[in-house]
Amino acid sequence: MKGWKGIAVVSAAIAFAIGGIRQFSVAQEGRAKLVDLARREGKVVAYGTITLDAFRVIQRIFESRYGMPVEYWRAAATQVYDRVLAEHRAGRVMFDVVTANRGPMLLLKAQGVFQPYVSPSYEDYPVTSKDREGILSPAYRMTVVGILYNTRLVSPSEAPRTLLDLVDRRWRRQIVMPDPNLHTTTLTWLVNLKRVLGGQWRGYVEGLATQVGALVESFLPAAERVIRGEFPIGISYVHYTYLFREAPLEYVRTGPLLADAHVIGLAKHAPHPAAGKLLVDLMTSRAAAHVWAQSGEFPMFPGIYPPVKDADKLKILLMEDLSERAFIEAKRELGQLFVVRQ
Repeated sequence: MKGWKGIAVVSAAIAFAIGGIRQFSVAQEGRAKLVDLARREGKVVAYGTITLDAFRVIQRIFESRYGMPVEYWRAAATQVYDRVLAEHRAGRVMFDVVTANRGPMLLLKAQGVFQPYVSPSYEDYPVTSKDREGILSPAYRMTVVGILYNTRLVSPSEAPRTLLDLVDRRWRRQIVMPDPNLHTTTLTWLVNLKRVLGGQWRGYVEGLATQVGALVESFLPAAERVIRGEFPIGISYVHYTYLFREAPLEYVRTGPLLADAHVIGLAKHAPHPAAGKLLVDLMTSRAAAHVWAQSGEFPMFPGIYPPVKDADKLKILLMEDLSERAFIEAKRELGQLFVVRQ
């Protein structure tokens, strides 16, 4: 009987192995068909907020792997949201893939802009980070918001050490930041400061508004104006200190720093859906995580850090996304505090 049991175990193992090989073969066959369809489509079009330099690396990898171009339009999150929604509502969708911070992407999802797609690369992400409906990707990278300063105008010993230091009278009209009336991420950041500051939040936001000398359309021009020396202090992305590493730009190691999660969606009416799926696969892969890191971005893979100073030591808190109603209420409550200044 023991011999028969051994034979049964071996037979079961062989059957399991054969089943695994068949599943692998089916997966390979499906992948080959997807690649063939994508090549017939001829190209893929993406809209997003990733910097052009970072995305060019993805473009080169995709084009060398599949032999087709990736057309990319880059803008601030609010502009990406507006263009995507306008094309969707007009029934003239020109994009296949959209990547931006999760807040506006959730609003676009609610408008029916995206179709379900679960990439094989999602298996590398925690279950808790995955979209229940299988429409948006898990958060694959994050953008960390912080206090930047011009090192020619402010020495490290003089720089603010905490968020509360920004409301010191010495920084009155010395701060540049994106306009929360125009920039969704900045509004989300202001709301999420409540999780860091607690009972001090309302007074702090009101005080910060009086300190601002200029409001701009997004984080990039805020960093640029600090680099040019127009303002000593700015609210912007921490990874700009690496992207502009030759510039006199540094960031304050406050803790925790708030960060915005970024996701990807495949257009419901994508002109090139197969090619779009391949691009989603690539952008959410472990290999791409190293690309994001080398570009100064913060990928969501554990142990992979950008070459930003002290990146591995930072305490980072992901921002909570605002619902459409919460966004409208926050804009009404906080937007009036921040008036447009040139």
